[in-house]
Amino acid sequence: MKKQCDPLMLTDEDILDAMQAMQGYVDITPGTFKEIYSISYDLALKRIRSLGKAEEIMTSPVHCLNREMSLTKAASFMAEHGISGAPVIDHKGIVCGVISEKDFLRKMGLPTTAGIMSVVGECLTVNKCLVSGLRDHYVHEIMSQPPISAREETTLAEISQLFTNHSINRIPICNMDGYPLGIITRSDLVSSMCQTV
Repeated sequence: MKKQCDPLMLTDEDILDAMQAMQGYVDITPGTFKEIYSISYDLALKRIRSLGKAEEIMTSPVHCLNREMSLTKAASFMAEHGISGAPVIDHKGIVCGVISEKDFLRKMGLPTTAGIMSVVGECLTVNKCLVSGLRDHYVHEIMSQPPISAREETTLAEISQLFTNHSINRIPICNMDGYPLGIITRSDLVSSMCQTV
């Protein structure tokens, strides 16, 4: 038994299936290997496309923030619920953005890759804490918009592609009118793919 954690990683089964799909004797030359690789890659893509849909792994219900919420309340809400990001909804309850730790860091003038010790270090070396500048601001001022979202029937392969294409860590799952139904994080996706095969 082996763990399958990289969705585009070719498995031994993919390669063996590709070799069986080839006609005749297999002589391992660069050209033959490229042919095996090409067939294996196509088989791996087929496997990925059959992984499932967003509704199967999304976390629901999802914790949402209101776009008019203060950043102070938003940070407290996120800390209380142990989340690093959340969809932002407007007055109608429709997802209008996403807010994450990266948005807070960006507003504080820090790199989006900064960790808690970077924040502490900066706060200790300046006369005032960087976070104090967030007090009189609101979620809609720093949220990422428009939101990258998906529907319940979106395949996990498509979700994976959205994460990669947009360099994001969470995707709200919405109905056709934009109301939030759930959320999928990168770790949710990796967990769903790390099944024992």
